[in-house]
Amino acid sequence: MSVDPRLSINQATIKYADLATALRVTADAGVEAIGLWREPVQEVGLATAATMLADSGLRFTTHCRGGFFTMPEGPARRASIDDNRVAIEETAALAAAGAPGSTAILVLVAGGLVDGSRDIVGARERVRDAIGELAPEAQAAGVTLAIEPLHPMFASDRCVVSTLGQALDIAADFAPEVVGATVDTFHIFWDPDVLSSIERAGRERRIATYQVCDWKTPLPADVLLSRHYPGEGVIDFASLTRAVVETGYDRDIEVELFNADIWATDHAEVVRRTAESFGAAVSPHLAVAGARTA
Repeated sequence: MSVDPRLSINQATIKYADLATALRVTADAGVEAIGLWREPVQEVGLATAATMLADSGLRFTTHCRGGFFTMPEGPARRASIDDNRVAIEETAALAAAGAPGSTAILVLVAGGLVDGSRDIVGARERVRDAIGELAPEAQAAGVTLAIEPLHPMFASDRCVVSTLGQALDIAADFAPEVVGATVDTFHIFWDPDVLSSIERAGRERRIATYQVCDWKTPLPADVLLSRHYPGEGVIDFASLTRAVVETGYDRDIEVELFNADIWATDHAEVVRRTAESFGAAVSPHLAVAGARTA
């Protein structure tokens, strides 16, 4: 099977694989890139993880995840922002260790409402303020902070940023190489403004990473675990992918799957099926005549 050279396996897709296994099954499948999660990296230590990544020959596409800083000022907020500083350092080190073409992108999930709060507008402002604290350090490290809007069903507990437009409004205060956006099909496909928002993101040079997976109902009891292989659900990858490519986006594209059945499947089989589904549902829409370099 031919594997699209722009495919990246986000490590969440094979959640229960340790770092060594994740790197091995990804490379063995002919996939050229991987996005890592902080917990498996921290299990082995950053220096060891960087060496393992370098030895794998894989490109590094994103580090997941930073954020979760919607709480008011106090010890919890200080601890969160300090942890994000560590995540910035990790991202820079891993991008430097990855194969040529690696990108230093830290995905940010904003966080939800604190217990007892109904002030979602204020929570979004605290996201902006936190990014303002972190932006100088990200810029110094050569890291892009990629705000990821999540589907509105996660607004209360995980992410008060629900649309790409909201993410871009927050990012607008900062240089595009420092603060951008994560375009994830699962979270934004429903938005009636999604195509114009993607065009805006491209015009403002804010698309830090493009992530794909599918949406299919009925959703499981734990809606977090409702992501499917591309092509298995209702998302129109043709229009979304073409819109992204037409902005000039020419980087790797991650498949990120949260799904209990997929996680229970052999890791190598998951990577194989991911590559197959990506090739069928996404790859045909990547060649857009006249696409410019981002």
